Amino acid sequence: MDDDEAGAVMKAVARQVKLWREAAGLTQTELGAAIGYGEETVSSVERGRRIPRPEFLDRTDEVTGAGGKVAALKADVAAIRYPKKVRDLKKLEAESVELCAYNNSVIHGLLQTDEYAHAVIGNRQPPFPQNEVERRVAGRMDRQGIVSSATGLPVFSFVQCEATLRRCVGGTMVLRRQLERLLEVGQLPNVSIQVLPLHREDNSGLEGPFRLLKLKDGTTLGHLEVQYLSRVISNPRELQILELRYGMIRAQALTPRESLAYIEKVRGET
Repeated sequence: MDDDEAGAVMKAVARQVKLWREAAGLTQTELGAAIGYGEETVSSVERGRRIPRPEFLDRTDEVTGAGGKVAALKADVAAIRYPKKVRDLKKLEAESVELCAYNNSVIHGLLQTDEYAHAVIGNRQPPFPQNEVERRVAGRMDRQGIVSSATGLPVFSFVQCEATLRRCVGGTMVLRRQLERLLEVGQLPNVSIQVLPLHREDNSGLEGPFRLLKLKDGTTLGHLEVQYLSRVISNPRELQILELRYGMIRAQALTPRESLAYIEKVRGET
């Protein structure tokens, strides 16, 4: 596993599955056949190498007569199903009253469609195994539950460089549906999407993407992500620079109304 929290949970799950299987007098092959999985899957779970799906735990509980003790592990497994970086970001986002993000590479993760996210994550070199691609995409889609007008919070401000609207990630139809998604989300009352056109002479975002998270307790945090590095910014001086920079970027971008019209124009050209 990629972190201590997930590793501890997986060790506990592996130990319980193995103990209940052996108590029921079943081999890995027999348990797999009884619950609809292969021996390799059972072995991988018992070695803490694979996160079991909820139905795996439910069926194991039934077949071994665990009385709900194995099935009860589903909550713990659900908490660590996604990579640590995703879990940490989700916690910060849940504590935010305002999220601001600038991106000049791809469409922001909270705005991505499933197929666009697959293309972005699948393009990584060296490539992720397919199951890891699926895990990361699922984590990204799960985080998007926060983008809703149901509560009116958080308030979102996204600035996308025009290049992200034209970069043909995943192919023409994937990009087209992604642009349609932006038009849809941009109508939410608590979401502002702005476009920074390529023809602008002034662009304060040339140093790359970043985000600002303003938390419920009044704290502001920054977040930078480049290549395989992910860093949370809490230093007041660095935050001051990011906040100033984001303000300049918003001023240089089209207004939200102009931006939606611009996205519609690009969609029509795609």
